[in-house]
Amino acid sequence: MKKALLIMIISLFLFSLGCATKDYVRQQIDPLIDRMSRLEARISAIEAKLSTIDGKLAEIENAKKEAREAKSLAQDAMRTAKECCDKADIAVRRAEEAAKKAELAADMAEAAAKRAENAALKAGKAFELQQKK
Repeated sequence: MKKALLIMIISLFLFSLGCATKDYVRQQIDPLIDRMSRLEARISAIEAKLSTIDGKLAEIENAKKEAREAKSLAQDAMRTAKECCDKADIAVRRAEEAAKKAELAADMAEAAAKRAENAALKAGKAFELQQKK
């Protein structure tokens, strides 16, 4: 009987050490659950901020792309304008040359007209002289 009592006391002692009550487990787990809840809330907030930043980053990338396209278009426009100015300069030079040639031709025509007028006067005088004879 002493042996049976001793076995019961030892068994009781072993079972009492190894078992945890629901309250004890709850006391140990509740702070961890609260901490995990706060961490999950912070992670959710960080993820929301990250998605906002990703959206803004995409907008910035689009703006950069549009800026590169605008720069390219501006360079093309400048190149075209320069070509037009060069062509206009050539056209102006040609027009000036043509004007000089036209002025020279007009001077030559005027001189020829004066010579023709003088020749006509001489011919008229010669005809009058011939008629008088």
